Amino acid sequence: MPPTVDTGDTAWMLIATALVLLMTPALGLFYSGLVRAKNTLNTFMMCVAAIAVATVTWALVGYSLAFDGTGDLIGGLGYVGLQGVTFAPNPDYGTTIPHLLFFAFQGTFCILTVALVSGAVVERMRFSAFLLFAALWSILVYAVLAHWGFGGGWLFERGTLDFAGGIAVEMASGFSALAAALVVGARKDYGRQALLPHNAIYVLMGAGLLWFGWFGFNGGSGFGTGQNSVLAFTNTLLTPACSLLTWFVLDAVRGRRVTAIGAATAIIVGCVLITPAGGFISPGWAMALGAAGAIPCWMLIDFRPRTRVDETLDVLAAHGLAGLTGILFVGFFANEGWNGIADGLIYGNAAQLGHQVLAVLAVPTYAFVVTFLLLKGINLILPLRATEQEEALGMDIVQHGEEAYITGEGALLITPDGDGEKEKEPAGV
Repeated sequence: MPPTVDTGDTAWMLIATALVLLMTPALGLFYSGLVRAKNTLNTFMMCVAAIAVATVTWALVGYSLAFDGTGDLIGGLGYVGLQGVTFAPNPDYGTTIPHLLFFAFQGTFCILTVALVSGAVVERMRFSAFLLFAALWSILVYAVLAHWGFGGGWLFERGTLDFAGGIAVEMASGFSALAAALVVGARKDYGRQALLPHNAIYVLMGAGLLWFGWFGFNGGSGFGTGQNSVLAFTNTLLTPACSLLTWFVLDAVRGRRVTAIGAATAIIVGCVLITPAGGFISPGWAMALGAAGAIPCWMLIDFRPRTRVDETLDVLAAHGLAGLTGILFVGFFANEGWNGIADGLIYGNAAQLGHQVLAVLAVPTYAFVVTFLLLKGINLILPLRATEQEEALGMDIVQHGEEAYITGEGALLITPDGDGEKEKEPAGV
């Protein structure tokens, strides 16, 4: 008997979808606080752009490539332009919510993931080039990996467990960010002067709103109000709290101070760690994941500034490595008694760890290689990065003609030769 729409499940999923959409402007707030003041608006605008671009590409072709059919590598074209996406449940996934709502919920994941990648290239990538990149990446990388992980693709069919997006969201964004940072190159002042966050309050507020939205991200990935959703919702409270405490200790030992930026980063890392594992492990193991999983991510963030790779906002560590850690953790600690699906290694199922290892080998490789080639190709059409003069002036005024913070000195004008000068305020103002 085909599934029918359940009003309770539908009500929760409407809320969850709205919560996940909220995460993208929350990410904009988080990211914009981490950059210098002159790049605040541009950084936020990349997240706003992701909402527009990824929504359209998802509706036109991305959703179909991810969720139509069971081909090993890519889906079909049966849902192009949302044809056949109606008020009835999607029969292929056994959900009790309208197919339109399933599409919308999955679309918010695509939006957020595109926005996440921008964190690697803020403060120097041209806005027009990012728009083209966002459109192509959402199809060539996100839709493909969404199909592999939870759209009926080869990883899904081989038994890889990924509750809410460790594959298509976290590892995809993190390793794509590394490729993007390498192609676009370092900021002109990287390694020569401190490039410090300009507003720690923005960062903390953004992290808090992201955590709030993550209850819809993970809790909604059970597609209803059943036990898996409740387990994921609860684990989304526990894991980030334990990551936060671990980060406090690491910060205190390393620098004898507990930092606000570190605290905000720890919240994000904890949310990412539990994303692939939320509905598969017990609350006790979720706490252990938060405490232990934060350590390698903290170490990579601490080490990265000593390298020549200017991966600006540490998407690789906070998302790529944390998502990879969560995927592997499932292979060890999944518990059929809690998830009703499969056990991990410590409960006697060694094969599950093998499935998870396969994912952490294949997904980062695909995301990195395709992103690297995609950006190289775009650079043949549009220059990816701003000039040194434009970068010195700031991406806000150069790319958008606006400033986040207006001072009493007047607006900054861009002259035809690319130099900046201050406009005089009228007399009497």
